[in-house]
Formats: sequence, structure tokens, C-alpha cells
Amino acid sequence: MTAPTENRSTVTEREARQVAEAAREQDWHKPSFAKELFLGRFRLDLVHPHPMPGEESVRRGEEFLAKLRAFCEAEVDSARIEREARIPDEVVAGLKELGALGMKIDPKYGGLGLSQLYYNKALALVGSVSPAVGALLSAHQSIGVPQPLKMFGTEEQKEAFLPRCARSDISAFLLTEPDVGSDPARLATTAVPDGDEYVLDGVKLWTTNGVVADLLVVMARVPKSEGHKGGITAFVVEAGSEGITVEHRNAFMGLRGIENGVTRFHRVRVPAGHRIGPEGAGLKIALTTLNTGRLSLPAMCAGAGKWCLKIAREWSAEREQWGKPLALHEAVGAKISFIAATTFALEAVLDLSSQMADEDRNDIRIEAALAKLYGSEMAWRMADELVQIRGGRGYETAESLKARGERAVPAEQMLRDLRINRIFEGSTEIMHLLIAREAVDAHLSVAGDLIDPAKSLSDKAKAGAQAGVFYAKWLPKLVAGPGQLPGSYGQFRHGVDLSTHLRYIERTSRRLARATFYGMSRWQGRMETKQGFLGRIVDIGAELFAMSAACVRAERLRTRAEHGREAYQLADAFCRQARIRVEELFGRLWTNTDDLDRKVVKGVLGGAYTWLEEGIVDPSQDGPWIADATPGPSTHENARRPYGD
Repeated sequence: MTAPTENRSTVTEREARQVAEAAREQDWHKPSFAKELFLGRFRLDLVHPHPMPGEESVRRGEEFLAKLRAFCEAEVDSARIEREARIPDEVVAGLKELGALGMKIDPKYGGLGLSQLYYNKALALVGSVSPAVGALLSAHQSIGVPQPLKMFGTEEQKEAFLPRCARSDISAFLLTEPDVGSDPARLATTAVPDGDEYVLDGVKLWTTNGVVADLLVVMARVPKSEGHKGGITAFVVEAGSEGITVEHRNAFMGLRGIENGVTRFHRVRVPAGHRIGPEGAGLKIALTTLNTGRLSLPAMCAGAGKWCLKIAREWSAEREQWGKPLALHEAVGAKISFIAATTFALEAVLDLSSQMADEDRNDIRIEAALAKLYGSEMAWRMADELVQIRGGRGYETAESLKARGERAVPAEQMLRDLRINRIFEGSTEIMHLLIAREAVDAHLSVAGDLIDPAKSLSDKAKAGAQAGVFYAKWLPKLVAGPGQLPGSYGQFRHGVDLSTHLRYIERTSRRLARATFYGMSRWQGRMETKQGFLGRIVDIGAELFAMSAACVRAERLRTRAEHGREAYQLADAFCRQARIRVEELFGRLWTNTDDLDRKVVKGVLGGAYTWLEEGIVDPSQDGPWIADATPGPSTHENARRPYGD
């Protein structure tokens, strides 16, 4: 028998939504290309001409990339990291010496001050040789101490912690708990005010870098009391503080070198001066940090795509079957074309989003989320196709290949390592909901009260009037646009004609907006429960964004005489592939098994199909589904292992 989970917090669905909604950035102060795309407005002017980095930024970035490449080639042994499931201390020491811990930290605090564009290029480079090292650097800088302090920290906090983060100290971000994943309303770790300090108690799970960290960003709930607003709050915590125990170092199917663990806090005293922002701002800080922090995962996904393309090209040219190279068989060639075209598009999405983040002219919260969603899904598909192209050798480990005298190609490891990206920093399913919420924000801002069952009749009447004005202006604009004019976007015709794809994006953007409006009209307050529909809406938007980025990148490369002809070919291939996927998604908006699936799920949970499970032996061992996280002193030996100790 499986033991029941103890001490599980109970939060209603409405309460959970309220917590998530309160943490959102409520306003749009800058234009957003992706937001406009979902509203049926194809604002090409927001991304074309493609934004470019400054000369000094390029010089410093390229100089660092050259040093980083030399270090990776000489010092990072990916096979050893995979074999020993640890990043050697000397590798981390070398990264510190290079300044890689402070890539995004301002030089005034001892960092390199690289742009988001070059930070992502560095992660793609490092992640290609060892995804575990990429994860170490990303978790430290994208969501660890440096980014939240950069955006929300006081000058005193920056001076105290950023120089350490830039050169010597590893940081980690602690939000998830054994019974709290993407639903922060149930956060159980507490930070109780006590004079000029807070006392932390609780357990955190999946703390990437947590086993080796020197500094932690911890999210904890402050109880509301006199003089204290309370709410989920962010703190910088010294990892070696009394009462902190790393109870376990987790092991995974991939990323075997990451130092990810379970951390318990028992009466850990944290100075009030280490609180980031005001009480109750923790989730907003986390979400705002992720607006650009999420770009680290697609950076490594783009790097993975480049590696998949290289191996697919070399192997399929070498391997012959039925009298000709493997690549010339159509079934294999289609896979190679998909990998090449998608890699081009992923890098286009990454570079465009990164440069927009650097220029800070646009709000990129949706673009970054789309980049994470699309990058993680497509990189996984590319790695899976590479394994298929390699056949039995793709399933065989690099160590085994080497032992029998063949090139040690870690294709199966790449597949395992990439799998987590569909879960890290917001699973695909959560990203669908997050992006969908932002995509329909304009609708909810004018008609939200109309479909909210908790609102009064007078509120609904007022909302109805507002909605009438908004839709009277908006809906007619969805009927026609430049996508229906054959001469539109003619500047994208150079040998290969990309203008036809841009016209398709414009027309399809309006079609997508109409479909969203129809869904809201049809389901009203139940719209948020139609997760299948919302997921497909978001996936269509992701494809349109990637198509836009690919076309804009191809034109930029052409004008700079950097493989322009080939870039146009790749952009054309990607857009044609993407259009097929888009049309399939549109078909599935209204023709699907969503309702039937819900009935089947109720039957599964109700035990109606348990007879189908007969005839097997479950190898799972006994134990609770969710570990007990009751606050209290630890009974485990501390597994913390700072690098160099």
C-alpha cells in the first residue's frame, strides 16, 4: 500500500488563480510584437529591420566567446561529466577564472556585462559540449541571485552580493516544493518576522545548483501580521547558514552532472536586509526575472539543433544504404531538412528575442515565453529525429560506440538531456496557459467582468458597454489586410520569395484572432478550462512568430552578405513546413477529441478501466507519491558540497 501524503495544503481553484493573477505584470507600457500577433495585427515594423547590437557589444562578446570556446575545447570533458555524474571542480574553477559566472553582471560589480544576445550565444556554446555545464551557468545567472538583484535589489544588496556572484559564488533559485509545482498558492515554506530578521522553515525540491550553491534565492510565505503585509517573498540566503541541510542530491535520466537536490530550512535566520523587494512581491519578482531568464533554455536548444545538424550531415553522407548515401533517401532527407530548417528558425527566434531584450524598446514577456516553449519542443523533436537517422547507433551510448571502435557520438545522451527542457522553468502545458493568458489580456481587460460569475449585474452591464466599444473597432479590422494584396512585403523577394510567407502570417494572424474571439464567445467563463483549445491557439502563434523571425533573419543576412541566398532557402523551407503544422492545428481547434478525452479521464480516475491494467507486474517500489515535507529539524547528513571543498 502507498502511504497517504501528510500535511497537504488545500487551496481552492479560485484562490490559486487569484495568486497567479496578482503576480502577473498587469500593464503593457511598451509594444509587443507577439501580443499584437495574437490580436490579429501583424506589426512587422516592430521586428524589421532586424535590431542589431552595437559595435562595442559585439567586440566584447566575440572576445569572450573566443576564450570560452578555447576553454571548452581544452578543459571540458563531456564524457567524463556524463560518466561521473559531476562537473569536475577544476572545470568550475576555470569558468570562474574566465568570468563566466558574471557574464550578465555589470562590470562595476566585477562582471563582464555581456548583452543578452552574447550571453545566450555563450550558453549555446557551453551547452553544446556539456548541457550540465550550461545548466549550471544558466541557473546561476538567469534565475539565481544575479538577475533578481539586478532588477529589484537595493544598491547595498548589489554591492554585497553581485561581486561574489561574478567571480566566486554559485547561486540557486528555490521555489518548488515537494507538493508545490506550478501552483504557488500552496507554497508552504514560511518566513516569520522576528525583529530585524526572518526565520525560515520548510523544504524545497529540485534546487538546481542547490547542492553546491553559496547563495540562494528563496521564496517563502510571510504571515500577515501587524506591520507586515505578508505574502510570498524573495530572500537572499547564505547557503551555509545554520539550519540549512541539503538532504539529498537528485539523479535524473539526463543532465547527470547537475547538482540538484532537496533543501530543508529549520529555523534559519535571515537578516531583513536580505529581503528582495517588499513583502508579497516574491512571485512578481520571479515572473519578471523569467521574462528574459527564459531565453537561456532556447539558447541551449538552438545549440543542440546545430549539433544535431552537424552529426546528421556527417553521418548520412558517410553511411550508404541501397547503393546511395543515406541522406539521398527521401525518408531520411525529410528529417535532415526538418533539422536544418528548424535550427535556422530557432536561432532566428533566439537572436531576435535577445536583441529586443537588449534594446528594451519592446515588451518581450510573450516572445520569451514562446521562445522557451517552441525551442524546447522543437529541439526534442530534432534530437529524436537524429537518433532515428543514426538507427541502432543512435540508441547506443557514446561509451559503447567508442569501446567497439566507432566514433563516440552521444545522440542518446542529447535526447535525454534535452527532455527536461519541456518541464524546466514552466512545463509545456503551463507555458500554454501562461501565454494564452497574456494573449487574451486585451479581451479580459474589456470583457473580463462580463464572463466572471462573481461579478454583479451592474459590473457586467458596465463591462458589456466597454466590450461593445472595443469590439466595434477591433472586429472589422480582422476582415482584410495587406496579406491579401499580392504586392505586399515585396522587399522580401530575392531569388526565393519570402513575401508569400509574410502575407500568410498576416492573414493567419487575423484568422487566429477571430478563432480566439469565437472561442471566448462560445465558452465565455469556461474558456480557461478549454486547455486543449488554448494550447493549439498558442502553438499557432508560436509557429507564426518563428516564421516571422526566420524571414526577418534571412533578410538581415542577405543585406549583410552573410550567406543570404542560403538563409532565404532555409527560411522558405521552414515556413513551408510550419504552414503545414499551422493548418493542422487550425483543423484541430474544432475537430478534436477533447470532450471524449474528458469522459475517458473520468473513467480512468473512477476505476472503470482498471481491468485494462491486468497482466503486468509494476516494478515501482513502495512509498508515498509525494514525500513528507513537514517543517522541523533534518534527520539527514548534509549533502552540500561547494566546489573546491
